[in-house]
Amino acid sequence: MARLNLLEETRYEKLPVTIYPDAQTASVAVAQRIAKLIRNKQANGSKAVLGLATGATPVAVYKELVRMHREEGLSFQHVITFNLDEYFPMQNDAEQSYVTFMHQNLFDHIDIPAQNIHIPDGTLRKEDVAAFCINYEKQIEDAGGLDLQILGIGRTGHIGFNEPGSAPNSGTRLVTLDDLTRSDASRDFGGKENVPTKAITMGIGTIFKAREIVLMAWSAKKAPIVKKAVEGEISGEVPATYLQLSDNVEFVLDADAASELTRFYTPWLVKDCVWDEKLKKKAVIWLASELNKPVLKLTEEDYNNHGMAQLAVEQGPVYNINIDIFNKIQHTITGWPGGKPNADDTQRPERAEPAKKRSIVFSPHPDDDVISMGGTFIRLVDQGHDVHVAYQTSGNTAVWDDEVLRYVEFAIDFNESIGNDTTHLKGVYDTMRSFMGQKHPNQIDTQEIRNVKGFIRKAEAIAGARYAGLPDSNIHFMALPFYETGKTKKNAVGEEDIRLTMELLQKVKPHQVFAAGDFADPHGTHIVAFNIILTALQRLKQTETWVNDCWLWLYRGAWHEFETHEIEMAVPLSPQEVLRKRQAIFKHQSQKDTPVFPGDDAREFWVRAEDRNRDTANKYNQLGLAEYEAMEAFVRYKF
Repeated sequence: MARLNLLEETRYEKLPVTIYPDAQTASVAVAQRIAKLIRNKQANGSKAVLGLATGATPVAVYKELVRMHREEGLSFQHVITFNLDEYFPMQNDAEQSYVTFMHQNLFDHIDIPAQNIHIPDGTLRKEDVAAFCINYEKQIEDAGGLDLQILGIGRTGHIGFNEPGSAPNSGTRLVTLDDLTRSDASRDFGGKENVPTKAITMGIGTIFKAREIVLMAWSAKKAPIVKKAVEGEISGEVPATYLQLSDNVEFVLDADAASELTRFYTPWLVKDCVWDEKLKKKAVIWLASELNKPVLKLTEEDYNNHGMAQLAVEQGPVYNINIDIFNKIQHTITGWPGGKPNADDTQRPERAEPAKKRSIVFSPHPDDDVISMGGTFIRLVDQGHDVHVAYQTSGNTAVWDDEVLRYVEFAIDFNESIGNDTTHLKGVYDTMRSFMGQKHPNQIDTQEIRNVKGFIRKAEAIAGARYAGLPDSNIHFMALPFYETGKTKKNAVGEEDIRLTMELLQKVKPHQVFAAGDFADPHGTHIVAFNIILTALQRLKQTETWVNDCWLWLYRGAWHEFETHEIEMAVPLSPQEVLRKRQAIFKHQSQKDTPVFPGDDAREFWVRAEDRNRDTANKYNQLGLAEYEAMEAFVRYKF
């Protein structure tokens, strides 16, 4: 019976899927599977032939394999590897090279013979690539074929570098990279313009010959493409869907990457549910959105025709369910994000008391505060709360080099205008220009250049916070050490990051903390910054009583927005407040027009923010609630 229930739950899924609670657990499981294959092959006196992938996805798998080699004696003496792909052209010793990646993450730490390692050659002359690719296929065949191929999945649905339009029988070849793929790689190369336009990749047909195929995906960023690959129709537009044709494939996902699969996102379509308040709200909002109806106009027939008959029977009549959910959504709306004084707060998202609250807005980058919650920020100040803003990082990797020259030129002119000696400053300027003229993509800036970039972002953040109404005493620049590497890859969080955060929290003793909950941030800074805040609050909670009265609110907006059913506080903005928010964002001039790392959204940050805020308001309006110009959304995190 349990097997029948599972088949019913997974009936939309067209290939086997295994889901683990988190990426680390999943990675260890995949590593153990690889280790078992290696040991079995060694026991039989044969070699294990592995197809390996690069990128962030397999890093923890390789780390676990290295651990097993060091601590459990796992030997790679009889392992042959073939990597999926390599950028073209690409020097082997380049930081972005997959040769470098594989040696740093695996090969330099195990006992694999050098002659057993095969990686596509990015140093070839273009006219030699075709012959190389034919030979690469022959080498795989001569080794006995791939025993196990591990894969990641790109947001275009590519596997290897088989981009949309790739044929299912394609072999190893030179390909042109999709624009989104190049955008995703831009941070590693110091800008999209430095990302190669081509790559050498194993073909889909090559991958299909593997006796086992494991595709791994972690994080909510991958959830939309995972759903297409697992549940969608087979299409050249999503190359990973071709894996549905294989009898030897398994998708290994963490819970976040699996979150948009039907059995998790809309479970009522595939099974009976335990209808708690959270799921009921999600289902009713989903139904209203699917039918483009206000919540109060949903009928019993609507419920029955869309997998929600169980809810109608157990908790109906449906009109009562509609009224209950409508009220819950309505109660999330407040013009008083710090709580409305002298009001009944039983149905309000924030407490009425104390009437004047101490609030800290934590901003991972120096502009996240105004981009994501600028209207609420201004509203809190206008309503008399003691608002502080804390810029967690300097943001000094996200400033164009020519901005540095412009500001230093200004400093030289200003000093000369007041009679100061500029000899040293001109020397620094000349050194900067010389460095920039010879700078390689993603090369670490000199300390002077990093300082100026940090000063630029600091000055902009001060201007934005002042525009919101904050006194200078309430503007805090933390420059957390984890960020200050000068590289796009940051250090692990250390005790100093947590200590600095605890000190600020202890100083302010806030009733409210606002933190970035937009973990789709392509730089990964948001999730790191949030975990630092959370750790600091949890430690303080052990000794400080004020923490028990501190509420933690998450905001989004820079990259994505909360779904309607998740929102617990929606702050409406008037047309004038939208304009005020826009002006606060405009203070961040170095991030206007084209920022250094824009992600895959070509719109300027202020346009993104306004579009998302208006979209949230429109969704509320379509559910039958009042029509507002825009809304900023928040979810309370209970720690």
